[in-house]
Amino acid sequence: MKKLTKAIALIGAVSAASFAQAEDMSAIDISASATVASMYLWRGQDLGNGAAAVSGDITASVGGAYAGVWTSSGDSTYGNEYDLYVGYGGEVSDFSYDLSFWTYSYPGSDAVNGEGNTFDLTDFIVSLGYMGASFSYYYPVGSAATEDYSYMTLGYGMDAYSITVGIADDEGSLKDYTHVDLGYAYNDSLSFTVSKIVDKDDDGSVDDDVRIAVSYSLPISM
Repeated sequence: MKKLTKAIALIGAVSAASFAQAEDMSAIDISASATVASMYLWRGQDLGNGAAAVSGDITASVGGAYAGVWTSSGDSTYGNEYDLYVGYGGEVSDFSYDLSFWTYSYPGSDAVNGEGNTFDLTDFIVSLGYMGASFSYYYPVGSAATEDYSYMTLGYGMDAYSITVGIADDEGSLKDYTHVDLGYAYNDSLSFTVSKIVDKDDDGSVDDDVRIAVSYSLPISM
């Protein structure tokens, strides 16, 4: 897969350059976690059609640079998933920023993208924050099949509560929709999300039922 190969190369290059700047290799932080969720809630949709999802991640970071892998038991259409990501983020006073590339891969899928490769997607993501407010923009790159698609979120969080508005814009189809997620973090591990698609213009393939997702996450000692 061309995009996956490029993503791996990019991760290696950025990680090597960032890690080489560290005088002490102990400055590299390795973190990992595992999560069990009642559903695979993604951009207002349940990709698992009601099935529970198990996921895990591992991230290496130094300074503001980071790279890692996230994997999930997958969705009902494409099967098991693993994502590679690399990025850089930081804070300036009350402002925060993050730039990253994510490649989503499904090695067991028979679907192909516009380039004839095993199905995968790559997003370039820009995230900005100010105090409790946040904005993220996801732009697909390197895939002819998704070049007309974009996704963005606006959010606000206060203490354990959060609200997120997600807007999917697909110029190549009728699958434009807006969803609202209300979140509550009971503690550092247990969280609840209520999601509802509030506006859509599609062919019926986007389900607008109210969804309630419960997730439990634990850090893994490295």
